[in-house]
Amino acid sequence: MIWQGVIRAYAPFLPVTGKTPIVTLYEGNTILLSASHLSARLRINLYLKFEGQNPTGSFKDRGMTVAVSKALENKARAVMCASTGNTSASAAALAARAGIKCVVLVPDGYIALGKLAQALIYGAEVIAIQGNFDAALQLVRKITQEHSLTLVNSLNPHRIEGQKTAAFEICDQLGFAPDYLALPVGNAGNITAYWKGFKEYASAGRANQTPRMLGFQAAGAAPIVRGEVVPEPQTVATAIRIGNPASWQGARQALQESKGRIEMVTDEEIVAAYQLVAREEGLFVEPASAAALAGVIKLANQDFFPPASQVVCVMTGHGLKDPDTTLQTCHLQPTVVPAREERILSILEKINVL
Repeated sequence: MIWQGVIRAYAPFLPVTGKTPIVTLYEGNTILLSASHLSARLRINLYLKFEGQNPTGSFKDRGMTVAVSKALENKARAVMCASTGNTSASAAALAARAGIKCVVLVPDGYIALGKLAQALIYGAEVIAIQGNFDAALQLVRKITQEHSLTLVNSLNPHRIEGQKTAAFEICDQLGFAPDYLALPVGNAGNITAYWKGFKEYASAGRANQTPRMLGFQAAGAAPIVRGEVVPEPQTVATAIRIGNPASWQGARQALQESKGRIEMVTDEEIVAAYQLVAREEGLFVEPASAAALAGVIKLANQDFFPPASQVVCVMTGHGLKDPDTTLQTCHLQPTVVPAREERILSILEKINVL
């Protein structure tokens, strides 16, 4: 059967009916890659759930298909969100598909150009505010409460419903639930959603267990780890540069119920993992995705995982979302030489491929 998106694939688990107009870009059905090189290095069985394969390049499409479908069912004329980038791209794309307007608020100067370009090309009204994401979200919450626009941030419960389908897919792809599920934490909607999905699949007899949830925040934007709001969050991982997560309580519940843990990783650890997963496993992910892998590496080096543990690490977005970070951190440039064979061969000899 041809894949037609997460709503049609998992309708019995979602808040949809025959009257719900399904707005989809055929999101979901992303790969679960066995990371053989990293598994050997870390002495675990590591799998990478590559959400960069979604239509707009991030996991946000899973929740947005449900949120926009329900908004259309409720006769909404426009949707609105605050975003560090991925939410705006997804909301704009699904709104375009639905034929309704989309308004996004972004922090001026703190959104990766790849993501900003997406929101603009999809036709969203993009408003850059002189403030951070938390200020943008506060404004969006107030405006959508007082006017007839539908909020599509993860405060919208339909977003969580759609995002939980990634947990279903992991169980279906593995044939079982993993021992651990690791993912980056920014606004904390995703860790909330995954835990909801694993619980529902286990209750329905579709999974043998529920995993322990492992969340990782950037050290400069780690309010849940620190137990307090971070007024001016800073990190190279723009997607998780959030100082006051909207789904803070949901994340706490997921961690407590699953007997999981939340840690923070430095920007240096994030960049190292960002480069490592590209060079050892062939996945180009955005820096926020690498925060999860950085955390798994950190815990593995502390002998946290029992030998041969089944660990799934969520790669939340594609690296092409933020090419500026690649160019700023990889410290590599093309070698420029005259168009002569002997010059090419000298380089090939130097890198030992002849």
